[in-house]
Amino acid sequence: MQKGNYLSAILRSNKTVFSTKDVSLLWQDPNSSATRVRLNYYSKKGSLYHIRKGLYGRDQKYNRLELASRIMTPSYVSFETVLEKEGIIFQYHSQVTVASYTSREINVDNQTYIFKKIRTPILVNPLGIEQKDGVAIASRERAFLDILYINKDYHFDNLRSIDWDKVFEILPIYKNKRLVKLVNKYYTP
Repeated sequence: MQKGNYLSAILRSNKTVFSTKDVSLLWQDPNSSATRVRLNYYSKKGSLYHIRKGLYGRDQKYNRLELASRIMTPSYVSFETVLEKEGIIFQYHSQVTVASYTSREINVDNQTYIFKKIRTPILVNPLGIEQKDGVAIASRERAFLDILYINKDYHFDNLRSIDWDKVFEILPIYKNKRLVKLVNKYYTP
């Protein structure tokens, strides 16, 4: 890549959050130390916003959900974040909840990200996960199953928008008899 085009390549991208690895691929530069030096220079100059180690945003108005699915990979936004957005639960949750390979709570820019562990075969299965604006996010049906998978006793406020055909299509990836019984308890044809 020609000198001077590095920053413009980032700014032309439709992403709002970039990892050092993303930028190396974008710049076609296998030298990750040179990439880190350039990114550090751009963030000190104010052209990019340094979010946390290895992650940068175009500016401070980066997409929080995009960051959530970029802090740890593989991961996707799910649980209460999706269920609240879809009107299935009415309680407000200020945290962003994410399905991941480990459980952890991380605070970045006054936003709490809660990562909940899900078994790897389930986590990497793309069934019921959509890619929207650079964000890996669960469908309402996948989020419903995810929350039942980790919480056997959960209260839902409104299940009318659930597509039960999709629930039963996604259900086999969990390979969990307890979950099948719970789903059948909630299902009303």
